[in-house]
Amino acid sequence: MKKIYSIALILFLGQQVFAQRYNVPLNLPNYDNKAMHFGFLIGINTLDFKITPVTNTDEELFVIESESQKGFNLGIVSNFRLGRNLDFRAIPTLSLAERRVLYTLNDNTILTDENKKIESTFIELPIALKYKSERYNNMRSYIVTGFKASIDLASQRNIDDEGFEIVKIKKNDFSYEIGLGFDFYLPYFKFSPELKANFGLPNVLVDDDSIYSSSIKSMKTRGFTVSFTFE
Repeated sequence: MKKIYSIALILFLGQQVFAQRYNVPLNLPNYDNKAMHFGFLIGINTLDFKITPVTNTDEELFVIESESQKGFNLGIVSNFRLGRNLDFRAIPTLSLAERRVLYTLNDNTILTDENKKIESTFIELPIALKYKSERYNNMRSYIVTGFKASIDLASQRNIDDEGFEIVKIKKNDFSYEIGLGFDFYLPYFKFSPELKANFGLPNVLVDDDSIYSSSIKSMKTRGFTVSFTFE
């Protein structure tokens, strides 16, 4: 994260220096005066879990780790102008994600690794405030922060695993988000690459008394999203 924000700061300062030296014709000069505008978003997510293990866990279980996987986002952007440099944004999103929980088990002094895959299809309802810098030529930087409610349509919370032990997670989740990005004003639309981190607040693990759940005290969602909006 420190490297990412350092790069963003360098790009932001470089943008200001460049803008002070060069003036170019403005694209979409009245775009930010609109009370509202709409667009769409596509992105790639990387999700995993922040796992807190039970300290007095069964001796059969040695290690619990979370492994991140790539997923895909598709959303609809609704942007409402609150002021010169502040917008309110709602971006209902369909998100396809996958996470893995890795276990190392001791079976009669023989160590075995088990990989539990968790696939999710989320309907996400994020709301956020977007604070924008002043526009420099056809570019500006911004930061965004807010909260996101998620509904997992593929949740296996109430599914009978029929003897195949799986890691079950709850259907509903709630996250805090923070990110940064750049707006580029093109002749016919605005293009915005954005990097955002999200941190789940509730414990999403379903305790079904199996060794895979009883060994975990809490399991919270965390991840990064690289997205591109067209508005």
